[in-house]
Amino acid sequence: MRVVAGSAKGRPLKAVPGMGTRPTTDKVKEAIFSMIGPFFDGGTALDLFAGTGGLAIEALSRGIDKAVFIDMDPKSIETVRANLKAARLEGQAEVYRNEAERALKVLEKRGISLDVVFLDPPYRMKNGDKLMQLMHEKSMLNSGATIVLEHESGYEYPGEFGQFSCIRHAVYGETAVSIYKYNENEAALSEDEAAGEAEHDIDE
Repeated sequence: MRVVAGSAKGRPLKAVPGMGTRPTTDKVKEAIFSMIGPFFDGGTALDLFAGTGGLAIEALSRGIDKAVFIDMDPKSIETVRANLKAARLEGQAEVYRNEAERALKVLEKRGISLDVVFLDPPYRMKNGDKLMQLMHEKSMLNSGATIVLEHESGYEYPGEFGQFSCIRHAVYGETAVSIYKYNENEAALSEDEAAGEAEHDIDE
């Protein structure tokens, strides 16, 4: 594994020891960033199940200002720190060992505003949409934020829910990538339209 493009292009990245993580391959990583970037003009990223940290490190290399890395596995945290150092990006990163929902509560208290989110929960969990909804409820997402959800190719998340719309979906063997856009005003507009329609019905 390596950093594919940007300021840290070509820097090698370590894998997490053992078999507990699925690092995103360079091929899939390149495909993801061709869909969501490929480069960024600043912003903040969150890698919620960081593993090796490869996705958010790639985002930093391609212009994201700051990234927060979260994982429960001590080996993952150690690997993320080593990879940040190898990419010379540790000054733009925060790395925490924590469970996903608990980490979101902590970040909410700090008033974080996110532009890009990488979600690659263990395939057995299938809670990516729940975590996205939590981020909305906690007002953690900037309007227009991009969420990259990696999941088992045999499992389908909804194309639209709440403020989220899936704009791209691609399958790479056993891995699928669903890319969502966040529109903080979308649901509110729908509610207003529904209210308007209800009033119109009453008038008739």
